[in-house]
Amino acid sequence: MRRSFPTAAALVALFASLLVPAFLAPAQASATHPTPQAKHWTPNLKIPAGKKTARWRSGWVSTRPSTTLLPSWNVTQMPTGTWLRVYARVASGSKVSGWKRVADWRYALAGGERRTWGAQSDSLARLDTDTIRSASGRTFDRWQVQVTVVRPKTSTKTPVVSRVAGVASSYSTKAARTSKTSMTRTVDLAVPAYSQMIHTGHFPQYGGGGEAWCSPTSTSMVLAYWGLGPKASQYTWAKGPDGRVDHAARFSYDSAYRGTGTWPFNTAYASLFGAEARVHRVVNLRAMEAYIKKGVPVVASVAFGRGQLTGSPISSTPGHLMVVRGFTKTGDVIVNDPAGRTNAQVRRVYQRAQFEKAWLGGSGGVVYLIAPRGKGLVF
Repeated sequence: MRRSFPTAAALVALFASLLVPAFLAPAQASATHPTPQAKHWTPNLKIPAGKKTARWRSGWVSTRPSTTLLPSWNVTQMPTGTWLRVYARVASGSKVSGWKRVADWRYALAGGERRTWGAQSDSLARLDTDTIRSASGRTFDRWQVQVTVVRPKTSTKTPVVSRVAGVASSYSTKAARTSKTSMTRTVDLAVPAYSQMIHTGHFPQYGGGGEAWCSPTSTSMVLAYWGLGPKASQYTWAKGPDGRVDHAARFSYDSAYRGTGTWPFNTAYASLFGAEARVHRVVNLRAMEAYIKKGVPVVASVAFGRGQLTGSPISSTPGHLMVVRGFTKTGDVIVNDPAGRTNAQVRRVYQRAQFEKAWLGGSGGVVYLIAPRGKGLVF
């Protein structure tokens, strides 16, 4: 599924094949849709003095029979010219997949590309942009990740990988009845509103702004909410208002995907500015409400067809990201939808049932969780 606003009308027809049926089962964990299982590490991976590379590898992580794995990573510094490579593999019983080269990630593009890699299919699994998916009819019961960091010469300051995470699940989309709200009052977090559309035509080499920039625009809104993100002096080259959006797009652009919607590239970008950030999969809106009650806005990945999200500034999309900033006391969802034509048109309230269907049926509950380091959140 695309991780950004569609760029051609033809994609609307494609989306029709991705729609899930009407709600079929409770949104809470069940035998067919158990709660996704997450794991994280804090390797503090650095390159030793006199060396150009270093490697960290996790142990095997056991999981329920699963079909998808979403890895993500955080860095505290990534000097120009340095980069990291992320691998993942899965296993089922005695059978082990090959290592999948998930991504080469760097902050600045000097010395190479920031990119994901091809499918790398084998009989057990394949890579789908930034997600490991089991082969048709197969599942995996354990997984492993590996990170290598590289610098061009020993005198270059070392990159630092502070956190590595993954979440495995038995589904990538989910049809469910609307969850019952846990809200007893309206909570609306003061997340700044940025429109992706006012950036239309900005920097074609980074996706061209506008309809392609929902992910970095959402990431920028959450960083700004926390008082984090680049300084104005770091985006003097940007065009028009909200230059931090241009900055996020430039530094999350995936040269292979040719877009800015690669999920872990956005969370890695956020981590450079003092945030702990993870790509996660959340079981339903009740679980998301728990973050809102803690004052934590959440970036959600949705998909919907015509007439399926009342009040949306776009008629349909096979993949779009927006910020959930709160809930009404009756459980409807308050968002900053970057597809609003202007900043003033970004804040929206969506019906709970429609939004939950678009989110669970679109991405299976994928979110970015972004908060300052040290906040003590349990991701």
